[in-house]
Amino acid sequence: MCGRYNIIPDTETWPREFSLSAGSVSRIDTMKPNYNVCPSADIPIVRYDPGSRQMELSLAHWGLVPSWSKQRSVAYRMINARAESAAEKPAYRESFRWRRCVIPANGFFEWERSTGSGSKQPYLVTLQAGTVFGFAGLWDCWKDPGDDGSLISCTILTTCANSLMQNIHDRMPVILARAHYSKWLDPVSRDSGALLRPYSSKRMRVSAVSPYVNNPRNNNARCIQTLEGQGIHG
Repeated sequence: MCGRYNIIPDTETWPREFSLSAGSVSRIDTMKPNYNVCPSADIPIVRYDPGSRQMELSLAHWGLVPSWSKQRSVAYRMINARAESAAEKPAYRESFRWRRCVIPANGFFEWERSTGSGSKQPYLVTLQAGTVFGFAGLWDCWKDPGDDGSLISCTILTTCANSLMQNIHDRMPVILARAHYSKWLDPVSRDSGALLRPYSSKRMRVSAVSPYVNNPRNNNARCIQTLEGQGIHG
């Protein structure tokens, strides 16, 4: 699963990594680092705009609200969607077909339950290269039946854990290779589901971090400070 992650916007690397439009580049300057992204936060997503034929960066509520839903409150239960069944599930089916997105991240958190004390040890999962990457996501637009307002929301797709993540959890978010962003975002692509597989363990790093990150109110660089000598290796 993926219930927490971190984002550090970068005007130098993001435009190149996600092939962003000029207008989207200017939006990065308005975004602040979020070291402890929690469900219900407004997070940056990358979508393909068929009108301009460019990659556009926008904000979306983390926790998908299907367009047909009568209540916004379902969002917290829909921060993740299983990649294996999203194409068939009513809540995600239309989004999987027409409304895919890439969600920028610098790392994500997962918790391993200690066998002795019963406490949970948090881990930060990043790429070996230390670079930004993209989760495979879905988005939708919900209109509030009580007024004229609308809500853009999203969910992160998950898959089975790779050999590195299995030491902590049996699920992990789908991390897309940079070369696959365009194919994933293209609704015409019929075999996009083949991209939703576990990321290579050899390209990932898992490092223990302080329980400080457990508190969702804590949001600073301390959340991603690793504990020396307490990583997990595949």
